[in-house]
Amino acid sequence: MIAVIVVVAIILIIVLWVVSLYNGLVRLRNRRQNAFADIDVQLRQRHDLVPQLVDTVKGYATHERELLTKITEARAAAMNAQSINDKIAAETQLGSALQGLKVAVEAYPDLKANQNFLQLQNELSDIENKLAAARRFFNGATTEYNNAVESFPGNLIAKNFGFQREVMFDLGTDVRKQMEEPPKINFGS
Repeated sequence: MIAVIVVVAIILIIVLWVVSLYNGLVRLRNRRQNAFADIDVQLRQRHDLVPQLVDTVKGYATHERELLTKITEARAAAMNAQSINDKIAAETQLGSALQGLKVAVEAYPDLKANQNFLQLQNELSDIENKLAAARRFFNGATTEYNNAVESFPGNLIAKNFGFQREVMFDLGTDVRKQMEEPPKINFGS
């Protein structure tokens, strides 16, 4: 009789342990998705700002059409992306295109002095700062989730219930390359 009780107790402990691990993975996955929802809010604000920025630049930079078209297309792709991974890829492209715009604007001193453009640029800078903070939180949640999915014994549960490693939201290689370049300081102007 005691042997049966011990076996039942062991089975019950194992079941509770599996349920606990599963629920922990669900919690971490939901935390990651919630973190991306915070990013989504900032991305929508950026998407709303991009057409205004493009229209302002169009008046000054008529021969930058290719760049402006690239930004518009990247924005459309980002707005139409459905999954978190698709949004990350599309937003990386949009960020890269916006970096190109910052470089192109340097050639237009009148544009850089335009009050509307300066306001839009400040709004975009504010959104980018908020996005960076939200991206850090998202990447932290993703790291925590990935650690749980890949570590023993969680990996046994994750594998059997369809949990898998998720991607981080990084800057992308083009933007990272530009960020790593030292700033150009010009005392001659």
